Amino acid sequence: MTGGGTGGHLTIIKAVKEQIKDSQLIYIGSTKGQDIHWFEDDNDFKSRYFLNTRGVVNQNFFGKIKSLLMLISATRESMRLLKKHNAKVVFSVGGFSSAPTAFASKLMGIPLVIHEQNASIGSLNRLLKPYAKIFISSYLKESPIRAYPIKDIFFENSHIREDIKTIIFLGGSQGAKAINTLAISLAPTLHKMGIKIIHQAGENNIEEIKKIYSELNIRADVFGFTTQLSNYMNMADFAIARAGASTLWELCASGIPTIYIPYPYASSDHQYHNAKYFKNKKLAWIMRENSIDIDEIIDILKSKEIKDISLGLLDEVEKNGNKKIAKILEEI
Repeated sequence: MTGGGTGGHLTIIKAVKEQIKDSQLIYIGSTKGQDIHWFEDDNDFKSRYFLNTRGVVNQNFFGKIKSLLMLISATRESMRLLKKHNAKVVFSVGGFSSAPTAFASKLMGIPLVIHEQNASIGSLNRLLKPYAKIFISSYLKESPIRAYPIKDIFFENSHIREDIKTIIFLGGSQGAKAINTLAISLAPTLHKMGIKIIHQAGENNIEEIKKIYSELNIRADVFGFTTQLSNYMNMADFAIARAGASTLWELCASGIPTIYIPYPYASSDHQYHNAKYFKNKKLAWIMRENSIDIDEIIDILKSKEIKDISLGLLDEVEKNGNKKIAKILEEI
């Protein structure tokens, strides 16, 4: 298994590897990004390797040259590791972490299975798509698996939303300034409407945001990183969130109508395209950071469409994506 750099990629690795019964499972990632934090001590893997790599796209000319040299060296090392462990299949989730092992798999003739998280295909996955034995994407009709690999708990907790009694703001574990600012601006109105607030403000913003709510004399459940996101979502009837793929599909599986505020600097604007997939089906709303309209949000919260959208979301998502991908890998 390879790929990562960000939590969105690594969530897929985690969801799928927990369904694989293989004592020889190995992980190859990068020293950069979040790979080490997620998997350094994960004993589901027989071995874990972190290679010296970094992204190529957002570098200047000399930075790109250095990144490519690092990639060549890491690809050689990946080939050595794949040979050492007699690898039968490589599962890649994309991101710069995956490049050396994905390239190594093709150079060695080892079947490559790719999972693309986003509606807008990442540059590396786009490059490797023609060479993959199987290419999986929840957004592509031709994908052999349409189910997004998320944990079972989100399906177990799913239920139809009708009345909005609680709203959750999701800016990710690092927080999102635009969503934090919006939450605080909306808080007095939400309080008057009798709507409770759950707010993922980011690890570094917790105390500041808690203080502001206290000054407003409004109770809010504020947190940063959590392993209990499914429980928080279970308590919510509506969400305002970034549109990273995992968050989006977890909200979908939970049946939670959502206004998405995409991260404006995401590569290829992929968060916008993720959310647009659902907006086109009339199952979500999108607001750009520079055009957030509080009056429109309040009108949406009063909308009679909430139940229909919640039902539509539950019809849109398939279960057992992680199990289905694991089965493909084991069959190969």
